[in-house]
Amino acid sequence: MTPAPSLQDPGPGFCRDCLAPARAGGKRCHACGSPRVIRHPEIDQLTLAHVDCDAFYATVEKRDNPELADKPVIIGGGKRGVVSTCCYIARIHGVRSAMPMFKALDACPDAVVIKPDMEKYVRVGRQVRQMMEELTPLVQPISIDEAFLDLAGTEKLHKESAARTLARFAARVEAEIGISLSVGLSYCKFLAKVASDLDKPRGYSVIGREEAVEFLKPRPVSLIWGVGKAFSETLARDGIRTIGQLQVMEQTALMRRYGVMGKRLYHLARGEDDRTVHANEGAKSVSAETTFNADLSQAKDLVPVLRRLSEKVSARLKASGVAGQTVVLKLKTAEFKSRTRNFKLEDPTVLADRIFRTGLHLLERELGQDRFRLIGIGVSDLTDASRADPPDLVDPAAARRAVAESAIDKVRQKFGRDIVETGYTFGTSRKLKQADED
Repeated sequence: MTPAPSLQDPGPGFCRDCLAPARAGGKRCHACGSPRVIRHPEIDQLTLAHVDCDAFYATVEKRDNPELADKPVIIGGGKRGVVSTCCYIARIHGVRSAMPMFKALDACPDAVVIKPDMEKYVRVGRQVRQMMEELTPLVQPISIDEAFLDLAGTEKLHKESAARTLARFAARVEAEIGISLSVGLSYCKFLAKVASDLDKPRGYSVIGREEAVEFLKPRPVSLIWGVGKAFSETLARDGIRTIGQLQVMEQTALMRRYGVMGKRLYHLARGEDDRTVHANEGAKSVSAETTFNADLSQAKDLVPVLRRLSEKVSARLKASGVAGQTVVLKLKTAEFKSRTRNFKLEDPTVLADRIFRTGLHLLERELGQDRFRLIGIGVSDLTDASRADPPDLVDPAAARRAVAESAIDKVRQKFGRDIVETGYTFGTSRKLKQADED
C-alpha cells in the first residue's frame, strides 16, 4: 500500500518478480524492469500475513480452460440460484458474490456461467495449503482459499525476511499451481486481512504499526471485523460513519452504547488486535445446497435431493479427512425466508447415510404448508475423521449400510460419481444438474 503521509521515507523493499533489493529512486526494478516493487519502512519487521487466492473458483476454471482467459466467468447455480464467485472481468460489469443469477446475467449477459466443482476446488486448495505449511507451522485456514500465517521466527529457516518469503511463495503458487493470490502483511490479524484486499488481484500490501491509526482514520466503519450491514446502519443512525470518529471516543462510552461490540470497536479502530494465529482452525463446516427451478413442497421431490446433497457433503468430508458431529439442514421458502435446523449426533460422522437420515428427520418436521426454493445439508463441529462412526450397537443395520457405502465410494472413485445411484437418488443427478445449469 502507499505509506501514510507521515511516512516520507519509502523504506527498504524488493522486486516481487525477481526479489532483487529495491534501489533508491525509480518505480521499476533495476534488475528486471518489473513495476512490481514493494517498499515499506517496516517491511523487514512484520511477520503476520493474510493470504487470499484471487477469485479462486473462477481462476481455477480459467487455468483449466485457457479459452476463458479474457472472458467474464461466473461460478454459480441456475437462473434462480446465486453467484458463488466471479472473475474480475465480471466484477467490472457489476457482478458480485451472492447476487441472484438473473441480476448477474442482466449486468453481464456475455458471461460464461460454470457450475461449481467443489471437489476440484478442494484439491487445489489443499495444494496451496500444503505450500503454506512448508513456510510455517502456524497456518490458520479461514476458508478453502484463504488463511492467516505467522512467520515469526522463520527467518533463519528460510534465510530471508518473512516479507520476501511470502513473495517467493506467491510466485511459486503461480508457477506450480497456475493461480494467483494476494498477500496482506502487518503486525495483527485485522490489518493483515485489510491489507490483502487493498490491491487485488496479485496484490501485496503492507500496513505497519506507525501508520495504522492514520490509515484507518478515513475508512468506513464497515471495514472493522464484525461490523456488517445492519450494524453499520445502527452506527450511521448514531452519527458514526468513519473509523476516525471511533478513535476519539472513550471505551466506556462505546461499551455503554454497544456492549461487548463497543470494546471491539474501540480497540480495532486503533489497530489493536491481540488475536494470535492458531493452526488447524480451518473451516467450521462442510455443506452443499441447491436452488430449484420451481418451488417444491412434497417429500417425494425434496427427499431425493436431500440424499444427493448428503452424498456430496460426505465425499468432501472423506476427501478432507474430517468428520462433523452436528448435522445442519438449511431451507429457504418461496418468500426468501431462511430456516436452519440442527441436530447433534452422539459421534462424528463422514457417512452420507447418517447425514441423510438425520437431515430427513429434520426435514419431515418442516413439511406442510410452505414451499421451498432452496434446500441444503451440511455438518459442523468438525474433527479428525479418525474419530468418526464407531460401531452402532443400537442400529446393527448401520454397519451394513456403512460397508455398502464404502463399496459405492470405491466404484465411484474409479468410474465417476454418477455411475452408481441409490434408490433415493435414481434420476436425481440429472434433475439437480438441470437445476444448477438452467
